[in-house]
Amino acid sequence: MNLLLFSDLHCDAERAQALVRRSREVDVVVCAGDLGNVRRGLAQTIAILKAIDKPTVLVPGNNESASELIEAARNWPSAVVLHGSGTQLTGVEFFGLGGGVPITPFGDWSFDLTEENAAKLLEACPKGAVLVSHSPPQGVLDVTSSGKSLGSSAVRQAIERCQPKLVVCGHIHACGGQMEMIGETMVINAGPEGIEWELPNG
Repeated sequence: MNLLLFSDLHCDAERAQALVRRSREVDVVVCAGDLGNVRRGLAQTIAILKAIDKPTVLVPGNNESASELIEAARNWPSAVVLHGSGTQLTGVEFFGLGGGVPITPFGDWSFDLTEENAAKLLEACPKGAVLVSHSPPQGVLDVTSSGKSLGSSAVRQAIERCQPKLVVCGHIHACGGQMEMIGETMVINAGPEGIEWELPNG
């Protein structure tokens, strides 16, 4: 299964159009959140991306809520929004968790979760799934440009427990486009340029 992974578009129309073009060559598209910017511009970004007709998995970032993303993607037939929930595409389980974890310093506009709430939502993640999380795991691809480590302990614990086939995250822009392993699991901070990834069968 060939995947196109991306995150943190933040209303970038040019990059969104490029992702639409690249989607024609893959099997599944995965977005790890932050399509909008400070709760604005989500509908305009989705209006471009909904030209993607391949199966598409979306999770909300901290710049849009789960309910806002569900509403914006309502007329995008090939897309499914995951937040504490999963779906199966061509025999592969996908599980998603959106929002900023732990709670960000950005204030009321940011769609955030406590580590405790995130851990509860992640309890349903099946073993061996593809985990799509806006927030990266603690200690991996989570260091900001100022050197702060802002990853989620709940996401890290879920990865160690469930051993996903792949983890797709975003949120920390300084790590966009980078990859790192936790045990046998590849973790990719997808970033807005997009990364194609071949998911092995079985």
